[in-house]
Amino acid sequence: MTPSPSTAPATRRSRHSSTSLRWLLPIVLVLFFLAILIWLPWQARQMESNERQEQLIADTLWVEQTIRFQMGRDEESLRSLGVEISAGHLSPNELHERMARLLKNGHELVRVVWIKPNGELGSSSDPLANPVELTPASKATAEITRKTKRPMYTQPEAQSHVSSAAPSAVLMDYHVPLFRGDEYLGDLVATYQTVALLDEMVPWWFAQDNQVTLVDRDDKVLARRAAAGPGHGIYTHKRALDLPGASVTLVTDSVKSEPQLLPNLLVGSVIVLSLGLLWSLLALWGHISKRLAAEGALRQQMSFRTAMENSLVTGLRARDLEGRITYVNPAFCQIVGYPAEEIVGKLPPMPYWAEEAMSEYQARFASVLAGKVTPQFETFFQRPNGERVPVLVFEAPLVDNNGKQTGWMGSILDISDRKRIEEVNRQQQEKLQSSARLATMGEIASMLAHELNQPLAAISSYTTGALNVLDRDAPVDRSILKPALEQASAQAQRAGQIIRSVHEFVKKREPLRQALAIPSLLDGIRALIELQARQSYVTFRTEIPPDLPPVRADRVMIEQVLLNLTRNGIEAMQHIPPQRRILNVVAAYDADTDKVSVAVIDQGHGIPEDVAARLFSPFFSTKAEGMGMGLNICRTAIEFHGGALTFHANPQGGTIFTFVLPAAPVATTQET
Repeated sequence: MTPSPSTAPATRRSRHSSTSLRWLLPIVLVLFFLAILIWLPWQARQMESNERQEQLIADTLWVEQTIRFQMGRDEESLRSLGVEISAGHLSPNELHERMARLLKNGHELVRVVWIKPNGELGSSSDPLANPVELTPASKATAEITRKTKRPMYTQPEAQSHVSSAAPSAVLMDYHVPLFRGDEYLGDLVATYQTVALLDEMVPWWFAQDNQVTLVDRDDKVLARRAAAGPGHGIYTHKRALDLPGASVTLVTDSVKSEPQLLPNLLVGSVIVLSLGLLWSLLALWGHISKRLAAEGALRQQMSFRTAMENSLVTGLRARDLEGRITYVNPAFCQIVGYPAEEIVGKLPPMPYWAEEAMSEYQARFASVLAGKVTPQFETFFQRPNGERVPVLVFEAPLVDNNGKQTGWMGSILDISDRKRIEEVNRQQQEKLQSSARLATMGEIASMLAHELNQPLAAISSYTTGALNVLDRDAPVDRSILKPALEQASAQAQRAGQIIRSVHEFVKKREPLRQALAIPSLLDGIRALIELQARQSYVTFRTEIPPDLPPVRADRVMIEQVLLNLTRNGIEAMQHIPPQRRILNVVAAYDADTDKVSVAVIDQGHGIPEDVAARLFSPFFSTKAEGMGMGLNICRTAIEFHGGALTFHANPQGGTIFTFVLPAAPVATTQET
């Protein structure tokens, strides 16, 4: 069938369009491939150029860190030397040797000198050095370091007055101020040669590929090292040296030129493109697999961490830098008695803060906002029912994955049980001390009966005599009765004093710290001490300075210590000649430590070495009838007051027990 004239043009147009479409796709593919072939060399060249630039940046950073590390070591050595100079620990020869050793170890240094405030030379690494003349900039730096008390560098400049440096060498001084207390002793000055910094600290392989230059803030060249010639200015990088007081920049300029195209770039591009496509698919599949595995591991790890935090008995609390709570765990909510939704997101004051400690909380919160946190402290929180919970808080900075601090993390321990145990221990210790006092009184009961027998017998005799006088028919002479009644009264007071001493000693009561004079303590138990001393024919002496300050302590506890120590001393002298049985109690005051020491000195048999190691152990005693708790109680009582109980051998034979107690503050009223 022949097409009509009207349909023929339309058919031809359709065929032309179909043919054009069939060729269009290959042409587009070829153009795309050619574009890739053209783009790939440029991109490869650009990538290589970027790699060279990145490598130069990395190497420059490494060189800068190497220079700063060595200069940091020099700074540390100079500051250490400055401390020893300030302390006066070095002789002139030793100081010179130390300075010479610094020059030997650090070739970048050309001199080390100590310049006194008047400009005189205190010491130098060169024994023949002339008086040092500092540049105006170095003098200005010395004035700044004297005011700030911090080491500082001067801006490098050309100097020609240093003997070991080349003429017009660019030098840089490092000043370390020297102080002894508030007294300014001058500056320890170390001079660097900028050329030596590059020669000594830039590795040869880096200098072969790059031109290395040190410039100041105005880009003025201070030193340069170019082993392979000047750089081409294509790959460059600048890195500032962090020197306090000086502006010095490390500039590197690579000697490499731009990368060239490969001769067989087309063939290589096709192969690399095909392999790259295959590798990309495989890498994409591997990346997706790893990402799915990582997400599963992350979910598992989060579940594990959540379960671990929920099982902790330690409360966890996270706060941001403004003090707003960002996280709490169930243990913290249990401690304070508030659910997490009522705490998270809140700013102080917190609902668990107690009213009576509000000022303490506010002061601690202000220090947190200032960036100063107390790592560990004790406080208490208030639950909704008003119950106070003692807690121990540990605080630490909370940092993110970039090392930036974002807040504070706290661990809170409920120490209610510990506080209860401490209170029980304190009560048990008091009961043990009371039992020890009762045991002591049991040991001296027979001596006490003998001692009371004398005043009671005297009272009976005097009163009987007085009654006999009154029974006479003759008029009574009052002058005869008065001495007898006075003697009877004195003996009654003596017996009463003995009984009162025993009563006060064994009476149970709460510890009461107050200012106590050592003579007053001894007078309170002197009757008991002398009672035991007379039974063993021991002479009791005391040596107490008249200006001895009082101590802040509990009277009964310290009396227990003195009575135990004196009784041990008396018992230790039972088997020595009577003329040597002397028991001394000597007190002294150390103004440097603001403490009062009391020594109980006997001349008995002493303490063997095997016994000395276990002397303060509970239930250890060298006496068959002893409980082994006396010295342990004494040490516990002294440590309770912030002191210490020690002993050592007496050079004249016997043992010296010494306990030390803090002196009472001047404002405290002394007990007399």
